[in-house]
Amino acid sequence: MCFLAAFHINGNMASRGKSETQKLRQQMEDQLDRLVVQLADLEECKAELDPEEYEEVRKDTVEQLNEFQSSLSRMTSGDMTLIDSFSAMQLAIQAAISQAFKTPEVIQMFAKKQPDQLREKLSQIERDHKISKLGLDSYTQQKVEILSALQKLGESLAAPEQSFLDVHASSLMKNFDQVTDETGSSQKVLEMARQGIHQ
Repeated sequence: MCFLAAFHINGNMASRGKSETQKLRQQMEDQLDRLVVQLADLEECKAELDPEEYEEVRKDTVEQLNEFQSSLSRMTSGDMTLIDSFSAMQLAIQAAISQAFKTPEVIQMFAKKQPDQLREKLSQIERDHKISKLGLDSYTQQKVEILSALQKLGESLAAPEQSFLDVHASSLMKNFDQVTDETGSSQKVLEMARQGIHQ
């Protein structure tokens, strides 16, 4: 009886821990969504702002992303379940900070580990490009982001997708890939982003 009672208590604690992790993850996703939308809004309004104002707001948003990244690192320190849960989110934050990724929807799907939705988005932009609804530059940028996100999430790319990525990846994307592949650490990417702000 005592064993069953202890088992029942442990089971409740485990499910409560799981529920707390899910709640925390949802809060983190909401905060990341807000910051990503803030970045997207800033890019849309760039023409209406004077350069100093744009840089100031962008710098402020990047600082908020840096703080978010630091708190995420502190929370996951030593907790393997949280590390696993938030690893894609940390990579997505790095991608947004370094400007390797600029499409809010792609950053959000990447952060939430949604390879199926990324594949759907890829099909959608392929269609939009074919019917001239999406320009070549925008199509190329989004396709590179999606393929790179899929790769970082451990999805295998078809040979034509890999060659598209190799040919079209921007220097920012290549730097992001190199830093995350070599170290898996956010520090170099954050440093690269800070340098980008001052250039």
